[in-house]
Amino acid sequence: MGNSGRELWQRGRAALDSQRYAQARRLLDRAAAAPDADADLQARIAGTLSYVLAQTGDPAGGESLVREALARDGLTPETAAVLAGQLGVICTRAGRLDEAEAMLTRAVDGLTGMALANCLMNRSLVHMQRRNLDACTVDLERATEIYESAGDASAAAEARHNLGYAALLAGDLLTALDLMARSRPVIAAESEVSAAMSDLDRAEVLRDAGLVDEAEHLLESVAVIFGAAKMRQARAEAEFHLARSLLQHEPARAAKIAGAAARRFRALGSDSWAARSAAVRLDARSASGAPPRAEEFTEAADALTAAGFPTEATAVRLSAAVADARTGREQAPLPRLPRQAPTPLKLRAAEARAARSRGAAARRHVAGGLDLLSDWQRSFGALDLQASVAMHGTNLIFQGLRSAAESGDPSILFDWSERARHLSQQVVPVRPPHDPELASDLAELRMLRAELTGSEWTTHPQVRALRDRVRERQWTATGAGDTRRRVGIDEVRAVLDATTAVLSYVFTGADLLCVVTTRNHARIVRLDWDEVTRATQGLRADLDVAAAVRSGPMAAVVAGALDERMRALGAALLAPALSATEGASRLVLTVPGALGGIPWGMLPQMAGVPSVLTTSVSRWFDDRSAPRQVRSAGFAAGPRVPRAVEETRAAASVWRNATVLTGPDARVDAVTALADRVDVLHIAAHGRHTVDNPLFAGFELFDGTLFGYDVDLIPDVPDTVVLSACELGRSSVRWGEEALGMTRVWLHAGTRAVIAAPTVVADDVAGELLAAVHAGLSAGDDPAVALAAASDTTGLRTPFQVHGTAL
Repeated sequence: MGNSGRELWQRGRAALDSQRYAQARRLLDRAAAAPDADADLQARIAGTLSYVLAQTGDPAGGESLVREALARDGLTPETAAVLAGQLGVICTRAGRLDEAEAMLTRAVDGLTGMALANCLMNRSLVHMQRRNLDACTVDLERATEIYESAGDASAAAEARHNLGYAALLAGDLLTALDLMARSRPVIAAESEVSAAMSDLDRAEVLRDAGLVDEAEHLLESVAVIFGAAKMRQARAEAEFHLARSLLQHEPARAAKIAGAAARRFRALGSDSWAARSAAVRLDARSASGAPPRAEEFTEAADALTAAGFPTEATAVRLSAAVADARTGREQAPLPRLPRQAPTPLKLRAAEARAARSRGAAARRHVAGGLDLLSDWQRSFGALDLQASVAMHGTNLIFQGLRSAAESGDPSILFDWSERARHLSQQVVPVRPPHDPELASDLAELRMLRAELTGSEWTTHPQVRALRDRVRERQWTATGAGDTRRRVGIDEVRAVLDATTAVLSYVFTGADLLCVVTTRNHARIVRLDWDEVTRATQGLRADLDVAAAVRSGPMAAVVAGALDERMRALGAALLAPALSATEGASRLVLTVPGALGGIPWGMLPQMAGVPSVLTTSVSRWFDDRSAPRQVRSAGFAAGPRVPRAVEETRAAASVWRNATVLTGPDARVDAVTALADRVDVLHIAAHGRHTVDNPLFAGFELFDGTLFGYDVDLIPDVPDTVVLSACELGRSSVRWGEEALGMTRVWLHAGTRAVIAAPTVVADDVAGELLAAVHAGLSAGDDPAVALAAASDTTGLRTPFQVHGTAL
């Protein structure tokens, strides 16, 4: 290796590009001391060293060094332009965006080739911070073209990644995810730190998509990597984004982390980032129930404005308006929104306007905000993305529900219940074409699922990579079709007969109510939420014990305790609503996420009553009269379920020419092919609900797990699906009213009815009950009627319930 000043400088630049900062500094110090380093090269060396200092915690030293170099006489125009660009980067980090743009524009005007592309990349970041996304995109596309012409795949990948980040800021999550996912393999091949920089931005996409658990895991891991690399600024940025993600569900922790990030930024002299972190801390304190003083909001907004972050300053002033309304403080005028305000900021403005209003006016403001969110959601077809993006409407929907409950008007409360239920299901998906690469990834996941146990399944790096790829392919492949409409209460009443009632349960965040709708009237029934809460504490454990202890001296005690709990729960939750149904014998129910685990069919009041848990009354209304074609049935028995073969064969015996797959025949591809050609599909297998991503829930077949994502690969799903598998009737509550699980996966794909249980059911009980259910289904009964009749004829009270629209 050469030891000339220029050669040492070039080696130092290479070490810097690979984030080997200590090595870069040693080489650059040697280059500066080399006797052949002339004034122009000395200036170049100083500029490169300034970047090393800025990256490793001494931005002030780096700035001083590059300013001194830029002031030297005798610099070539190219060197002066390079130094201006390096100073522009340091000013960007410090939040001095006007000077940053001026310096970077000076560099862009004086450079060509790769150096020009680098400065375009850096100037795009200034445009990005100012939300000037058109100018940002122009610079990035120009840089990408230069990199690609020069054959620099790594730099081109970074530019495309940044185009993805610009798409994120514009609210286009799918484009953002697609560009980042395609760029990441090239970027990650450079170094662990490069991969972490890519993942830092990708975590923002996941957070904005509502997948906060995954975003937070990613942010925690990249913060560790940045810390080990002594990249103090990058570590603090990761902590800032982690605090933002935690705001919705762990505000106390968010406040602590935001405070720590602000201190790090101040120590680095990065006042703009410190101001951003301080603003997040204010929001976290407000969400924790301790609103900051009015002057704290004002100081934070002023600091953000001075730092060049007008959008975030506006967000702080809107947060102040909400806090003022809640505490009764004097209210300042609401700020004007920037012309290109992002959707989350518009939603916060709607929240502030609603907080300052009452009654119908408040609901109008909330509705306007939710309409904005709906417009955004219409670009998504994938179920998990629709449900997760609802995160951004959580505060608004609870504002609307509380106001509707205060109105005392059943039609208003019904409308807001439907708004809440409709938020993640208004878009009809356009089913993706068969994707062999997606099928291959799912097959590989099946193999890993069989090999890994316990926490390994969620932490193994290969599993995480595959799961990310599967989900992201599904997001980009599933299109959005027409939107489903919401129906009004009068339309519902007009189609109800004397035997059917609709129970719309509503949770406002503090109170539980039920809108009871019959042919003759609609009424609001207020329920005792504290009593319901007491009755449900420990319910899941009791159900599991009751399924396991069915003989011996404790069986009667366990059964008696469960019966008593069901009586108490039925008295608190169902009896008051039923008293307003005028003796209806068939029920359509919608329930919020807070009631997602209730085994409705086991409540005493439900004995002999056909009922369906529907995702929304509007969906039931539109699907209720659709013709049902139930002429064929298929069955599959998974491994290691003692009575699975017996159960499926007994159930199949009532059908003509039913197909039963057992043993090696019950493979994932065979079962999905069977699902494509039958009207009723029954699967008896071990199942497991996956809380962190319910679409990776599934049931075990001969060659591995059939995941929720596999369902979207079925061209034509059955009319009715019976899931005789532990826990696959469960859902994970996402945001407010949103719940997501395997039943929702089938319903989203087009199945009209799913019969499943949210808790464990003993194998012999499931076999006896479901055989009786199939007797009704094969005779043409609706699934809800068949299940109610089977429970009566067998005398078995189980957690099985019908989800969907078939009643």
